[in-house]
Amino acid sequence: MSLSIKYPKIFEKLEDKDLELRHLLGIDENYEDYDSEEYDFNFEDYNFVLYIAEPIQNILGEDKMNKLLVKLSENNLFENFRADEIDLYGVKTVLNENELSTLLLDQIENII
Repeated sequence: MSLSIKYPKIFEKLEDKDLELRHLLGIDENYEDYDSEEYDFNFEDYNFVLYIAEPIQNILGEDKMNKLLVKLSENNLFENFRADEIDLYGVKTVLNENELSTLLLDQIENII
């Protein structure tokens, strides 16, 4: 199923209707990497790093981004949750990457 069909409120507000998931969210598995200081999230405490990309940030604005942050921080699916910025989170969860993207987009769709 197309993202635009599954998330009509999100895509209604996007200027570029052809954006793909990778343009909306960054979901990176967090692992021990001795050569990089890209993230400040301990891999043992946070198994994923989540980034809300600029198109979603622009749709939501600061107030709704804060609302998203609160909803995510209160979600029981996250054993650990840490927000370094309004758009950058470390989470520890049993969910996989696809399940995380669905959770995030569902939350965003509901906030809009």
